[in-house]
Amino acid sequence: MENRLHRLFLVSVLIAGLLNGSIVFSQPRADLNSETKRAQPETAVRGNSQGLWDGRGSIEDPFVGENLSPDLKEALEKLDPKSEVSVILQSDDIDDPELRGLIAAYGGKVRSEARNLQMLEIEATLDAVLAIAASPRALHISSNLKTKSFGHIETTTGLQTLRASPATQNLTGTGVGIAIIDSGIFSEHDMFSGTSVASRVVKEEQFTLGGSEDLYGHGTHVAAIAAGRGGRPGSSQSANILRPYQGVAPDANIISLRVLTDTGTGSSADLIQAFDWIWANRGRYNIRVVNISLGTASVETWRNDPLCRAARKLTKAGVVIVAAAGNDGKNLLGQKTYGAIHSPGNDPSVITVGASNTFATDTRSDDGVATYSSRGPTRSYFVGPNGAKVYDHLVKPDLVAPGNKIVSARSRLNVLTTLNPTLEILTDGLDPKRQVVYMSGSSMATPVVSGAAALMLQANPTLTPNMVKMILMYTAQPLAGFNHLEQGAGQINIDGAVRLASLVRRNLRPKTALDAPFLTTADMPVQNSNIAGSVVQWSQGIVADKGWVQGSKLITHYQKVYGKGMLLSDGLLISDGLLISDGLLISDGLLISDGLLISDGLLISDGVPIFDYSELFGGNILLGDGLLISDGLLISDSFLIGDGTLLPGGLTLGVRTLLFGE
Repeated sequence: MENRLHRLFLVSVLIAGLLNGSIVFSQPRADLNSETKRAQPETAVRGNSQGLWDGRGSIEDPFVGENLSPDLKEALEKLDPKSEVSVILQSDDIDDPELRGLIAAYGGKVRSEARNLQMLEIEATLDAVLAIAASPRALHISSNLKTKSFGHIETTTGLQTLRASPATQNLTGTGVGIAIIDSGIFSEHDMFSGTSVASRVVKEEQFTLGGSEDLYGHGTHVAAIAAGRGGRPGSSQSANILRPYQGVAPDANIISLRVLTDTGTGSSADLIQAFDWIWANRGRYNIRVVNISLGTASVETWRNDPLCRAARKLTKAGVVIVAAAGNDGKNLLGQKTYGAIHSPGNDPSVITVGASNTFATDTRSDDGVATYSSRGPTRSYFVGPNGAKVYDHLVKPDLVAPGNKIVSARSRLNVLTTLNPTLEILTDGLDPKRQVVYMSGSSMATPVVSGAAALMLQANPTLTPNMVKMILMYTAQPLAGFNHLEQGAGQINIDGAVRLASLVRRNLRPKTALDAPFLTTADMPVQNSNIAGSVVQWSQGIVADKGWVQGSKLITHYQKVYGKGMLLSDGLLISDGLLISDGLLISDGLLISDGLLISDGLLISDGVPIFDYSELFGGNILLGDGLLISDGLLISDSFLIGDGTLLPGGLTLGVRTLLFGE
């Protein structure tokens, strides 16, 4: 089994290298009969103009060129020789006493061994690497490069930037409980192991038929995005496979609340039962965050909807609710649609998350909102005294996060991947506890935000749900070419969110006066982040009710709407069709623009773009009957389906997104 694991790992690294261009195979040379040509004393050169083989490696698979990779050579020329580096050493005998003695003599540390491949992962200084390279047993030494895959959440969200800072590198969600309301969790998967190896799934409850194990496959995938660990402690094999797919808060505790059956169906009642359980047990398990990657038809106004009301009760108690926007941003003809946010994501107290598409790159310059991600405004409604429908028309989602082709944990018995094997990335021959698959949708984007909220609450446990929501939006990056109804405030920036959360005063109380200092410092924090080598600007604003609020007072001055039980929109008034501050709950001097006007139940643009680069809404389809096709519903009877409404042939619209993305 170990041989197969090592072989699979090597193949996966080679494939990743071929795909991203970091591995290039040279053309073989015909003449292998040549004398050995040695380099200068510092490194060895294999091959000369007549041939390749100089005795290092086999004739069938020779090494070529110098025995140090070009980037290591460049590092030797430009960096301090005492700089620490991580390298991969290839040998024909990794147990050779001279080689091991040389590594130890120069202070090198062997971090892992691939015995069947005769490779060592070593951490050492650059000058030590140069000395080790002189050994005849050191056939080749390469930089320990980061492998790229579709599961690159850590880099593209700013999480890697956060963990590179000494002030925030230890924020991993420790002590924070995240409740995952879904199809259950395969708790024995290595990604759910703790520092003591025991599973961090500390509680499992079922509110539907079946056991606790996830046979559908959705909940396991979601939970590992929020809080998956990059491998079981003490197992280099597990770490080699799972490290690229580590979740956002890898030390958070996980509470699994199963409301979906083995076929991905459930009911609103099941979801309400889960909310009820959380209310009763939130203190015992320190549940600060609830992830809901499912939902029901957003028909009834948030003021009456029982799911929305349950969510608001929990937020009033200090629990952050994060819900998927849905996967219905386009209809069956591929046309863009607006108004398909589902419940409880249509509630103003909930953090509603849409999906962005990173196109499998770490840089953000090519990112956009996924075409399938549900757009606002909310179309839930009530019937007024005159019999007319009164729509909520809230601007949603609140923000977006990477959700397209995200790699995460695979449950042991998985209906989705059994029926759709193309989802599988690393499964063949692997221990089920180390298998991963990819899925797509706002379901995958939501746990990215849930994990970020856990990090923020570890950094500052006194944050209220509205503070968490405001900070996530304020630090988000607006994506060019997309309006608020598609992206909310923008794409999540975990570095900025946690950095700003750490600066918020810990002694803010319900009686704190409006405009009191909000931060512990009088200095304005730098309002950008460096993500994947690029400077990312913060949005410096929030969506609230039907509009957009922008200004530094949101973070320099305490707003009464940040208190528990408040809504961010509570301080906004409508006057002559415009949103204004009431001066009591939210500060004067903030830029407030509704950007939207509602006329006869139709959505129109007032000609003032919400962002300078926002799209107009004309020419697109707005659902007008209040019955929405959403991620996780069957419209007629409040019956939950894990990811969408049924299409001809039995496949659901949401499931199609889940399986194939874009």
